[in-house]
Amino acid sequence: MMNLAMNEHRLAKPGPQNAALRDYDSVRRAIAFISEHWRAQPTIEAMADAAAVTPDELHHLFRRWAGLTPKAFMQALTLDHAKGLLRDSASVLDAALDSGLSGPSRLHDLFVTHEAMSPGEWKNGGAGMTLRYGFHPSPFGTAIVIASGRGLAGLAFADPGEEQAAFADMKRRWANATYVEDRDGTSGLAQRIFDTRMWRADQPLRVVLIGTDFEVRVWETLLKIPMGRAVCYSDIANKIKNPKASRAVGAAVGRNPVSFVVPCHRALGKGGALTGYHWGITRKQAMLGWEAGQVGVH
Repeated sequence: MMNLAMNEHRLAKPGPQNAALRDYDSVRRAIAFISEHWRAQPTIEAMADAAAVTPDELHHLFRRWAGLTPKAFMQALTLDHAKGLLRDSASVLDAALDSGLSGPSRLHDLFVTHEAMSPGEWKNGGAGMTLRYGFHPSPFGTAIVIASGRGLAGLAFADPGEEQAAFADMKRRWANATYVEDRDGTSGLAQRIFDTRMWRADQPLRVVLIGTDFEVRVWETLLKIPMGRAVCYSDIANKIKNPKASRAVGAAVGRNPVSFVVPCHRALGKGGALTGYHWGITRKQAMLGWEAGQVGVH
């Protein structure tokens, strides 16, 4: 779980940025440092130095960003915590089916209603579709929000300097669509996604899933995982009645175009291994830690 590059935290100090992006920039530095040094139980002072802030600033940062102390956040990154998320992995999906997406287990979650594009629309690479996009600050770095006329179609993340590469990655998924930059038009979606005060069951976020039939079935299953829990790839395969397809499930999870909203970060390997994440393991750790704070503060 703690397998990040050894020198990821030794980056240039944060420059003047939007407050949310600056917060995440410090958080990802702290995560990278913790991931490298977790066996030594690093001090708050050492974590703060890696994040390029003072210990007091680090404490306030994690309180503001995730509702956790730095020590509690460090605990949320441990393998034991990941194993705890996986408790009764198979039954989590069964319970979600029984209670629906508005049951008590969804107390802390973003409410989503979704539809799938037709196979024809997917096969022609989005030809005839107009997708509007914008770059927005988020708790997890710059978010690239992509919308069709029917709802949110894509959500990607990027670290400073990687925004255009991340956007190009998204464009390759629907290479024949027309893309129109529209920051103002997508800002409302960004707020709905990242402002937890707007997570209301009576006003669900509309999401459009664009992929193969198999991929859409996997993504629909991911939507059933409540915040504060996780499931194994094998349990997703069983749930879609294809128990030998764990590897294909993993590939479909990796191709999820609506990260965070369709919570592919809540899919873990057996034993709590984080395995891969399209937008980086550091960001997956950040999301799980942030969610630990959301569950804990409500």
